[in-house]
Amino acid sequence: MSVNKILITDPGAEELKIYCGMNEPQLLHYYEPEEGLFIAESFKVAARALEKGYQPLSALAEESAIGNELFDRMGEIPVYYGGVELLKRITGFNLPGGVLCAFRRKTLPQASDICRGARRIAVLEDVVNPTNIGAIFRSAAAMGIDAVLLTPACCDPLYRRAIRVSMGNVFLVPWTYITDSDMEWRQNGIKLLHEMGFKTAAMALRENTLDIRDERLRREERLAVFLGTEGEGLAESTIESSDYTVKIPMTNGVDSLNVAAASAVAFWELAMR
Repeated sequence: MSVNKILITDPGAEELKIYCGMNEPQLLHYYEPEEGLFIAESFKVAARALEKGYQPLSALAEESAIGNELFDRMGEIPVYYGGVELLKRITGFNLPGGVLCAFRRKTLPQASDICRGARRIAVLEDVVNPTNIGAIFRSAAAMGIDAVLLTPACCDPLYRRAIRVSMGNVFLVPWTYITDSDMEWRQNGIKLLHEMGFKTAAMALRENTLDIRDERLRREERLAVFLGTEGEGLAESTIESSDYTVKIPMTNGVDSLNVAAASAVAFWELAMR
């Protein structure tokens, strides 16, 4: 299928605003009340989005990248192109890998649907930093986590920086937001997981905790690993409602890890391999 190549003659064209004139919330609500857009950076990340069934809308590419075979797989979407300096003037930065691609979002699944066949899931409570979200998803994909649930206050995994940090692995792990209010989740979320057959493990700094290497954790048929917000960690009510409170042993007086680093350790130790 031929590529619909369009040479940029007007840097201020309306069609280019999704790449340089809109912030993440504006992209999220682009087609409101329908699902909005997200931007994938680099051919590798765009290819992963395409392979997972996301619908491309358009692309912005350096002229030298216009012959990439990925464009042939995207159908007859418009591919706007120009020289490196022109694109840098439009976007304010060099295009990662020479391309930006806009994709339509999908309707998010229900938590019960993505958890139904899962044995290991991660639950992120109010993790707000997109770098941390991206790194957590990269670790989840690498270590065999089956699904990720996020509370409403969490950063959107399809924000551009989160996608970039995840190296596109955010498309490989099923995920969704917990749609009830935050308070309802703290009261009922763990109960719902218990009803689905999950034991829950809260990653928290406590004296009376289980070592993450404890065999009882690995023996659990279905386990949900809870990771909390940067700084404060998990809510007290979440910890108290969990079946296990789990701690990563440390040395040299270090008492905690960044949540992304802690997730990598937890997923490695607790995932089914």
